Amino acid sequence: MTPTLISAHAQQVLQAVQGTQPAPGPVADVAIARSWRRCLDQHGLDPASPRAPDVVEHPRLQDHRAPLEHVIGVARWQMNSLHQQVGRDGHVVLLTDARGVAIDSVFNEAERADFQRSGLWLGSVWSEESEGTNGVGTCLVERRHVTIRRDEHFRGKHVGLTCSASPIFDAKGELLAVLNLSSVRDAQSLQQHFQAMALTNLSARLIESCFFLGDAPDRYLLRFHPQAGFVGLLGEGLLGFDDEARVCSVNQAALDLLGLSREHVVGHALTMLLETPLDQVLSQASAQPSVCWPLRLRDGRLFYGQLRAPVRPSPVVVPAMPKINDVRVCLEDPRLQRGFGRALRVLERDVPVFLQGETGTGKEAFAAALHRASSRSNQPFIAINCAAIPESLIESELFGYRGGSFTGARKDGMVGKLEQAHGGILFLDEIADMPLALQTRLLRVLEERQVMPLGGASSRPLDIRLVSASHQDLNACVADGRFREDLFYRVGGFVVQLPPLRERSDKSNLLEWLLREEAKGMKIQLEPGVKERLLSHPWPGNVRQLRTCLRTLVALAWDGRITREDVEELLPTVPAADVENPLNLSERQTLVSLIEAEHWHVARVAERLGISRNTLYRKLRHHGIRRPG
Repeated sequence: MTPTLISAHAQQVLQAVQGTQPAPGPVADVAIARSWRRCLDQHGLDPASPRAPDVVEHPRLQDHRAPLEHVIGVARWQMNSLHQQVGRDGHVVLLTDARGVAIDSVFNEAERADFQRSGLWLGSVWSEESEGTNGVGTCLVERRHVTIRRDEHFRGKHVGLTCSASPIFDAKGELLAVLNLSSVRDAQSLQQHFQAMALTNLSARLIESCFFLGDAPDRYLLRFHPQAGFVGLLGEGLLGFDDEARVCSVNQAALDLLGLSREHVVGHALTMLLETPLDQVLSQASAQPSVCWPLRLRDGRLFYGQLRAPVRPSPVVVPAMPKINDVRVCLEDPRLQRGFGRALRVLERDVPVFLQGETGTGKEAFAAALHRASSRSNQPFIAINCAAIPESLIESELFGYRGGSFTGARKDGMVGKLEQAHGGILFLDEIADMPLALQTRLLRVLEERQVMPLGGASSRPLDIRLVSASHQDLNACVADGRFREDLFYRVGGFVVQLPPLRERSDKSNLLEWLLREEAKGMKIQLEPGVKERLLSHPWPGNVRQLRTCLRTLVALAWDGRITREDVEELLPTVPAADVENPLNLSERQTLVSLIEAEHWHVARVAERLGISRNTLYRKLRHHGIRRPG
């Protein structure tokens, strides 16, 4: 929009609200007229303001997403379906929370820049008090479906948009979210306009119903309609009640069918509604009901219903901290114990786990321990390091390929890591290094739970639990455009921060545990002062460096005795400047991480750092970094 057009629109808004000119088309709609007046009188907005919409920063966005992860999971498939039905190009589907903050989105990646210029992206705030009359904001106020066409927006900056928005309510009638379909096309036919309205409203109702059906499985769920053939369809009534037959939840369709308000239904006994005896109703309960039976109301009306019985699962005991021998890793640090127990619980519920920690903190060992302690311990654990595989090969490694798919492919093809992990757990280490194009494919697989090998003709179902990890800050990677924002929210369901070795409270026990592991049954004796010297070292390479050091010391041990001289030879005293200066310590940690990741290939490390080999050798000497053995 040019400044001239924005100014002209602003003038039209002010004249219409102040009554100095006959009301134009937009304010002929009472809801829009109310909204325009609110924008001026209550929110003090300027229709000519050129400012861009507010955007919630990434860390705060997670605070908006976290309470609605269950809704996002239900809504995602329907959002993709809606996007396909309206033709994809020129459209974006947003899901916002009850404060108008966009918490999920579906759009064509090629149109990202266009939508971002319009403010249609994750974290954007579309409340009416922030952006004036718009689909999301006005829907939140009116609590019903609204469509805001181009010049019906309050702010001139948004008159290039057409938005259809529908509210999504929870089982108690509280407004959970808003589903919004926006178009940036110059013009839409009347047919396209009504199609968008209908599809958005239908999609919101489907999301609402799916959410209701999945809510409180420990209660009875009555599905009913005056016509038996409509039970199980979108217009059915849904009513949840507890073991005492007290109504706990009801959808709007049920209230419409009963002709009652929510206050006259929720909290009251089911017997106040039904003439059919309660024991007769309960006798129809089934885990997966498929037959409709007659149900008569107190007012004499006849309905047909199905009654889903409450789920009475046998309690699954997930230990807060499995025995060390069960998981074969030392987790005696309280933070690690708590993180492990919580990660195991959410992983059992198919929530992705993301491990954040410095290089060498034991992320793969932690993931493998989760696998051994999980209900999938007898199924595959497949680990892949996204940073260690050449970019040209990582796609075939993950997805596999059919024979003859490309030059150099095996004749009989190859099963990818994803399929190998079917039924078990997939661990994606250093996921931040995954190429962007491959991130898109992985996102699709995680959403659809289907995998198609390269050159394949059909997809295969995929059942995996996902654990991923990185030493990089994924928030920063998203901000830099190196990691897809939508994938970030798929893999980061539950984040565990693995502390560096220098901060672990169980260093002493860990050292003894690793020493037993490396000794492989051989009796090892430490000279006085050896253990203290090992514990006082800063270990910039973390557990990996400690394990390598202990393995070397065991190999050097004469008659099973590790001497102080052996330790000093392997671990030169770190310069005091490094200990006191965090910048020096950070440089040392970076050097250790890189040199170990490249297996002491000095030329490659120098190339990655952009320095000469001589400079690298000088830095290694300065920090006392020597090749083990």
